[in-house]
Amino acid sequence: MTPSGRFTIGELARRTGLPVKTIRFYSDEGLVPPSDRTAAGYRLYDVTALARLELVRTLRELGLALADIERVLAGASTVAELAKAHVTALDDRLRELRHRRAVLRAVANRESELEEVELMNKLASMSDEERKRLVDEFWDEVTAGLDVDTEFYAWMRSAKPELPDDPAPEQLEAWIEFAELVSDAEFRALIRGMSEQQAQRREAGHDIDAFSRGQQARWEDWHARAQGFADSGLSPDSAEGKGLADEIVRASLGEADTSAWFVGDGVPEPTDSPEYRRWLAGQIDAGGDARAERYWQLLAIINGWPPVPSRVAATKWIVAAVRATA
Repeated sequence: MTPSGRFTIGELARRTGLPVKTIRFYSDEGLVPPSDRTAAGYRLYDVTALARLELVRTLRELGLALADIERVLAGASTVAELAKAHVTALDDRLRELRHRRAVLRAVANRESELEEVELMNKLASMSDEERKRLVDEFWDEVTAGLDVDTEFYAWMRSAKPELPDDPAPEQLEAWIEFAELVSDAEFRALIRGMSEQQAQRREAGHDIDAFSRGQQARWEDWHARAQGFADSGLSPDSAEGKGLADEIVRASLGEADTSAWFVGDGVPEPTDSPEYRRWLAGQIDAGGDARAERYWQLLAIINGWPPVPSRVAATKWIVAAVRATA
């Protein structure tokens, strides 16, 4: 500090830790103008300039542009107003970065080719309206021209992917996988086949709703027991497996006259025989496709619902148990 209480530019640099070159630039831009000059023309700064310099440094460290800082210092805007606008801009930038990370993580995990990278980036960039339209188009295709339970399918298609404004990385990744799933021709053919089976059963006069309600209650119990057996290390051809298989066969035969299973070509005589058990195992296996289950698991992740547990392993265990008794 000079005897007059002024700071040279070198003193400012020592006090703030900023390079002389940076301070000179701020001074030239009018952000920290000198309060005086020496006889030789060197710049001098007072305590107000020191305080302005500290403020400029802080705002720059927060990422604010020089033009915005100049407006604050000139009184054209407040720090609060500037901070609010900057937070909005940062939020937009963070969303963009999360979007990129989700796509790149999916690319890395799948070792994707160039064409798939372009598709995933497009899927991740969809708007809410575009995401909902994709789901509607999916259900339109898999039910077109079929006499299906309109109330049931209306409920199915009502579950739409609803990404939050600030989605977590796993939600974005789940959306990318979900969009690929409902766009996949093989998956659409699978669900179309299920819809065709329902239409055949309705045409045959079966009460689909009653069938579904009765099946759901029993299968929740059977799946839980099969999973417990599997977790305990029991084989499907164990005594426990045979007991569960026999129970499932008896239940299916007990509803042979009204069961929606017994429709279509290749249905065997509803009597307990090896042929019938092999057919029943095939029916159970076809109904336990992991992709259909994955549809709801991904929706749960996207929408922040409780996780949907997987029953694929339990279903496979039951199928093996029924086949082992054929």
